[in-house]
Amino acid sequence: MDEKFPQSQETLYCQSRPPVQERPLISDEQAEEVAALFKVLSNNTRLRMIHALVIAGEMSVSQLAEAVAMKPQAVSNQLQRLVDRRILNSRRSGNNIHYRIVDPCVTSLLDLGLCLIEEAKETNNRK
Repeated sequence: MDEKFPQSQETLYCQSRPPVQERPLISDEQAEEVAALFKVLSNNTRLRMIHALVIAGEMSVSQLAEAVAMKPQAVSNQLQRLVDRRILNSRRSGNNIHYRIVDPCVTSLLDLGLCLIEEAKETNNRK
């Protein structure tokens, strides 16, 4: 294992499946599903909300709205897309709805995405 990229708990979660290089070529249907997932994740607000949830563990709509500097209604609309993809789950506590990440692979994707952009910047700075 490359020490630069230590194995996280999220990566361990996916160990029950074969690594991508050992799988057969993905089908058109699988490619469409992955593209749809990436489309949901390719939104600045949703990525920032996911990161806020990674940091906090669980947050209410108003807490998330404050964290990403948006109105609660706008945040609720974005959260619903993440719930629909089973990335987040919610629970009601009185008048508040709290959200948390239920798919640990999403945390790994965010971590890898940040790693990729940081590595690219470092590489460009060395040139």
